[in-house]
Amino acid sequence: MSDIEYKHLLVKARDAKRGGIEAWSVQSTGEKVAVALVLNRADWLASMGYTLAEAIERTGMSWLALVPIAERELRDED
Repeated sequence: MSDIEYKHLLVKARDAKRGGIEAWSVQSTGEKVAVALVLNRADWLASMGYTLAEAIERTGMSWLALVPIAERELRDED
């Protein structure tokens, strides 16, 4: 995964963290699933009809590897 892709995920997660479900809801399906994992929002995944296991599968291994990194960076910003 490139640095550009990581920065993209981080921006989308940051937007959703600040703007809530309204900011999250305008993202693509793939972005929404990955961002919900970053933000630990199982309720957002459920609203899309995804279980955690399905979300992990949908995200894929390369993006999934970035989830904890992005989560830590957002947490450190607080």
